[in-house]
Amino acid sequence: MRVPMIAGNWKMYRTAREASQTIRTLRGMVGEVTDVDVVICPPFTALPAALEAASGSPLAIGAQDCHWEKEGAFTGEVAVPMLVDLGCSHVIVGHSERRQFFGETDATVDRKIEAVLAHGLTCIGCLGETLQEREAGQTLQVLERQLRGGFARHLHSLRLVIAYEPVWAIGTGRTATPAQAQEAHAFLRGLMAAVAGPDVAAAIRILYGGSVKPENIVALMAQPDMDGALVGGASLDPSSFARIVTFRG
Repeated sequence: MRVPMIAGNWKMYRTAREASQTIRTLRGMVGEVTDVDVVICPPFTALPAALEAASGSPLAIGAQDCHWEKEGAFTGEVAVPMLVDLGCSHVIVGHSERRQFFGETDATVDRKIEAVLAHGLTCIGCLGETLQEREAGQTLQVLERQLRGGFARHLHSLRLVIAYEPVWAIGTGRTATPAQAQEAHAFLRGLMAAVAGPDVAAAIRILYGGSVKPENIVALMAQPDMDGALVGGASLDPSSFARIVTFRG
């Protein structure tokens, strides 16, 4: 049975001090939750403070990106061994903002996933279509291209988590309907079965990302192929995020 995961992507928000305060508040709200994997991904500069604040709790701390090389002359980049050294357990790879603003491609996503898994961390790999692609009826073609190009080699690892994030629903207040999200998740699971076998497809978790809020999490999680959420803005507010984490009541 797939354990739900609720991951918070803080993007470029929160200083180290703010991160520590937010996590300590969140601990008091969800510290006893054991039936959901809860992950917080603050900015790189806040990782040490976040790890200290989460120590001894069920909260896992992850990074928002990484480089695929273990070291080298890559100014401004952060290698996976550095994240391991800090104590991180998760890494987000291929987020739509990385693809849109920083040139991330299916090929670089593939290399980053490989690096994350090789160092024993859990990878939350993102994919999803733009509004233009959805309106052109290309959603499933885009998802297939991204899955085959960036994920296919790594599907046999249970430390790979896939996050479907329709770009048109990120930070816009628009959310895919439960039926739209389920269609994409079911397609991805079927494609994984074709690529890696039904047992693999049944085991890998698929999260939904895109304006997830306390008001829509229950309906989203009622879908059979929905295994959790990658939460953006709502994860910055401990009260809202706690309500999402405790969607089961």
